Amino acid sequence: MLKELLHIQKEYLSDFIDHLDLKQAENFLEELYQCKGVIFFTGIGKSGLVAEKIAVTMTSTGTRALFLSPINALHGDIGIISDRDVVVMISKSGESDELLTLIPTIRNKHARILSMVNNGNSRLSKSSDFTITLPIKRELCPFDVVPTTSTMTQTLFGDVLAIALMQRKNFTLDNFAANHPAGRIGKRITMKVSDLMLRGQALPLCSPKDKLVNTLVELSNKRCGCVIVVDSENTLLGIFTDGDLRRALQNKGSIVLEQPMENLMIQRARLIGPDNLAWEAMRVMEGDQKNAITILPVLEKGKVVGLIKLHDIVQSGL
Repeated sequence: MLKELLHIQKEYLSDFIDHLDLKQAENFLEELYQCKGVIFFTGIGKSGLVAEKIAVTMTSTGTRALFLSPINALHGDIGIISDRDVVVMISKSGESDELLTLIPTIRNKHARILSMVNNGNSRLSKSSDFTITLPIKRELCPFDVVPTTSTMTQTLFGDVLAIALMQRKNFTLDNFAANHPAGRIGKRITMKVSDLMLRGQALPLCSPKDKLVNTLVELSNKRCGCVIVVDSENTLLGIFTDGDLRRALQNKGSIVLEQPMENLMIQRARLIGPDNLAWEAMRVMEGDQKNAITILPVLEKGKVVGLIKLHDIVQSGL
């Protein structure tokens, strides 16, 4: 049953995208882009929940937007609206009395009224300064009553508007980070490699002439799963991991212990910089699933300054 319903909903959403008036949609976007004040979203019932969602998405992506409850607006909250603002009314039927009752007062404040409706012939559509009709074939509900497809089209169009405005305003990842200081999103776009990397005495280092037998102490004590091979100026020459040790012993036996690290190290190591985001380091490690790794040397101006471990990134909450 679920598979069938998902298939039907996919068909309905495809129909919405195919029949959406793109010129009308672009003009609607332009109306929002030209707003000099705040974009207020309002709606009643399920459309009200969608309006609230769109407002917070826009706020987090660089567009000044707020949700305005139509009930509270009728009892004083409408006083927040100015002539610089735009009010977007969302309604499936376009006949919601709560929204229609607001229109005269909003007009008295000289704010611009936009509407998102599924019924282009509705009173709300005809009373707006600009409207967009969101075409739907029917609701997913077998009785064509419960708001399902209609709320999905409202949400989908609202999300597209939010991202389009984000791009028009050149909203950057740094801007996004400033709006999301907490939680997993905040960590992902603020936590740098330098915040998590090992450095100084914690780094497992050896020289290219060191024999493997003498390097085992460093490999074991630092518990990083590798040693980084560097020259006297800390320039990266190669890396040698626990896995390389096992393979070397299996292939050559104990005689390999007398080999210098320059003969055993892997020269083409994946790297990262200290100013890169920690989640970028995780992507580098996991980028090649056939050869996934758990550690990355950190280089700055060609010199080894740290080592970041996948375990530490995961522990950080990313």
